[in-house]
Amino acid sequence: MAFKNDEQAKAYWSENLSVMFKLLVIWFLVSFGFGILLVDVLNEFRFFGFKLGFWFSQQGAIYTFVALIIVYTMKMNALDKKYGVDE
Repeated sequence: MAFKNDEQAKAYWSENLSVMFKLLVIWFLVSFGFGILLVDVLNEFRFFGFKLGFWFSQQGAIYTFVALIIVYTMKMNALDKKYGVDE
């Protein structure tokens, strides 16, 4: 990567860390919050015939993780273009 100056590099990494932090919070809420802490509350609802808490623990967290990877890729590509460090 070739940044024009240190300020641009710091701004890039600041935005990068912000994106990562937001996505990690979502991942934590879905995997730990919905899959463990709120499982009893969510089990009162059904999703495709399964209890929602069970579904989040077995499938929902995986789907969310894959979606977060896709979102991260799109956000980082946009960030790279914004700062002129894209390929």
